[in-house]
Amino acid sequence: LTGAMQIGDLVAFLMLTAFLYDPVSRLHQLNQLVQAGRAAGERVFEILDEPAEPGDADSAVTDRRYSPRILGDIRYEDVSFSYTEGLPALRRVSFHAPPGATIALVGATGAGKSTLVNLLVRFYEFTSGQIYVDGKPIRNYELHALREAIGVVTQESFLFNGSIRENLLMGKPDATDAELWRAVDAANAREFIERLPDGLESVVGERGVKLSVGEKQRLSIARALLKDPPILILDEATASVDTATERLIQEALERLMANRTSIVIAHRLSTIVHADQILVLDHGRIIERGTHDKLVALDGKYARLCRQSLLEASPLRETEPREEIVASQTLEKEERLPV
Repeated sequence: LTGAMQIGDLVAFLMLTAFLYDPVSRLHQLNQLVQAGRAAGERVFEILDEPAEPGDADSAVTDRRYSPRILGDIRYEDVSFSYTEGLPALRRVSFHAPPGATIALVGATGAGKSTLVNLLVRFYEFTSGQIYVDGKPIRNYELHALREAIGVVTQESFLFNGSIRENLLMGKPDATDAELWRAVDAANAREFIERLPDGLESVVGERGVKLSVGEKQRLSIARALLKDPPILILDEATASVDTATERLIQEALERLMANRTSIVIAHRLSTIVHADQILVLDHGRIIERGTHDKLVALDGKYARLCRQSLLEASPLRETEPREEIVASQTLEKEERLPV
């Protein structure tokens, strides 16, 4: 080692360094692809490793003589459920919803409202008790037939990265254009769809990112209308929209709920007031039940929630503008009508 370098050695070193850069860069890119693939594979296998839902062939109690035509009579009898052993999420819940009735679920966060409706569509299997639909245990129905009879409109509108038509057809894959437009009209969605350059063929983006909150909600309602189920599960959205859009959504919801058995996780006083029965849940139990007037007169948990939310405890007057009533329903405090 002389501490000196010949010019030829320097040139050779620089050229070899340049030649080395490309394979090292490729190796780095390959490592990134491998890591991304590994992460994606882990997510895929998480789904594949999930236990299968109880299939009809695996259910010894399934009776295929039962007609898939469901009218919508729902009865819970002493239903209990726990996500974790020893920590019940529902405790001996019982109620009856005759065909066409509206049941409003009220309670603080974690009271068991979502759990109650998830058991009806068999996302989970209840621990004890029984749930009947049209007088038959829900485990005796083919799972597909049961879910075909239930429409679900969630608080967050789930739209896929496809066209409006494709998203609506999730409710009824063989629907005609005439049926699509009838559902769109009933959901008050025609106006904004016709404003889009491609109409029903317009792509909404992942989770409907190209649409406003109100537009996504109306498409979700249109999809449920197209399915035309006898039973409806509705988790009313709490997202803020302008008064005009709120009125359009409320009108669409009223059409959707008409002549259906509806179980509503209610956020709007107008929905609660007009429900045939209100169930007030607390820590997985039904602690109060009845109509709005009856529960206000009882002066219990429900009446306290109304007062804390600065809502009128008396029935809504027909002379009051509906949009003003709906606009006043936002619930701010921790112990509020369900979120």
